[in-house]
Amino acid sequence: MHRLEAWRPPLDGVAEVLHAHFDEHAYPMHAHDTWTVLLVDDGAVRYDLDRHERGAFGDLVTVLPPRVPHNGTSARPGGFRKRVLYLDEHLLPARLIGASVDTPAIVDRDLHHAISRVHALVRTTGEELAAEGLLALALARLRSHLGDPADDRPASRAAAHALRDLLEEHIVDGLPLSAAAATLHFDVAHLVRSFRREFGMSPHQYLISRRVDTARRLILTGQPLRSVAADSGFHDQPHLNRHFKRILGVSPGRFLSAAPSS
Repeated sequence: MHRLEAWRPPLDGVAEVLHAHFDEHAYPMHAHDTWTVLLVDDGAVRYDLDRHERGAFGDLVTVLPPRVPHNGTSARPGGFRKRVLYLDEHLLPARLIGASVDTPAIVDRDLHHAISRVHALVRTTGEELAAEGLLALALARLRSHLGDPADDRPASRAAAHALRDLLEEHIVDGLPLSAAAATLHFDVAHLVRSFRREFGMSPHQYLISRRVDTARRLILTGQPLRSVAADSGFHDQPHLNRHFKRILGVSPGRFLSAAPSS
């Protein structure tokens, strides 16, 4: 039995996300025009890359470069279950292709956890900024493993405050971190690290907290709950409810009912 799910998330640089469970399928030799970041959640995959036999399993993070042929088959009975991010070429420099061919398997539990979390976030509507920030940090860590640190500058207070000010201008409409990085002339990972160091939270957490702040003000002005979500920047009512209760401990409806009658 094969179970497969593939989609393109609204996340800059991610061409495709693939979640699959194969009992018997064997991939023939093939190539992609993207970077392939592979997690094998169950079983093990045996593959050939540049005339060398390799394996993907357990906590390994496997990185396969664009346009380098490889195959893949289950290394043991029972098949395998995997999650894959296919990343546009520009997210990693071409000079890393050689290193990824030589050492495609990376042992780093924190990196594995971060990429696994990205997979969870891209399945959750409204969490694009969180996914983008975490992916940037994961790719910076991946580059270090391949011998090419992306940006080793120390965290910058100026970068953190500039990003906060920019986010404040886009509380409701939102702003991709890639756009913020282009505006502020900083690397995305550097912006996220600097923001976390300065404010003790991620840019996504800051934006969500400010949207909840906006929502509670709208609720107290008497605006109907059905329109509060969109007017405060949330994707829909469940998205608002989830974060409102997480931050304030009560749902928007309970918050409204606790307000004194006029």
